[in-house]
Amino acid sequence: MKRIGLLSDTHGMLDKRIFEHFADCDEIWHAGDIGSAEVLDKLEAFKPTRAVWGNIDGYDLRYRLNQIYRFKCEDVDVFLTHIGGYPGKYDPLVRNKLYAMPPNLFICGHSHILKVQYDKRLNLLHLNPGAAGKQGFHLVQTIMKFTIDGSNIKDLDIIELAEKK
Repeated sequence: MKRIGLLSDTHGMLDKRIFEHFADCDEIWHAGDIGSAEVLDKLEAFKPTRAVWGNIDGYDLRYRLNQIYRFKCEDVDVFLTHIGGYPGKYDPLVRNKLYAMPPNLFICGHSHILKVQYDKRLNLLHLNPGAAGKQGFHLVQTIMKFTIDGSNIKDLDIIELAEKK
């Protein structure tokens, strides 16, 4: 069983409350637009971290990370990317990969819109944690936590860090 802390779109700003909320997590997953190597370094020093680069990330992060990261966590096939779209409107970069071999869990960021949606057609759960940083049009900074236990994805918590000021 693994407890996962999920965030996206930090844009170079790492709210200290993230460390409090993710203290009980086994891993942190970042769905891109990290914004600086310093943010990634702090997350990696805190917990094992899996991450992808996003469209605002420079070559320092693109050198360290992939644009698409597919892996197994427990018995769950995970597909992590930054720009991915959502059920029925997947981004062209990932659409064919998803349809050819659907994962159990598809995670992306980019939109700054928190979303939890089940794709009945592909039999997958889609998560977008919204935006944990302050840059962008979103009004509230958000992150997620959930548990993967074997093939079960459960105990999803949506956390509002703060209204953006």
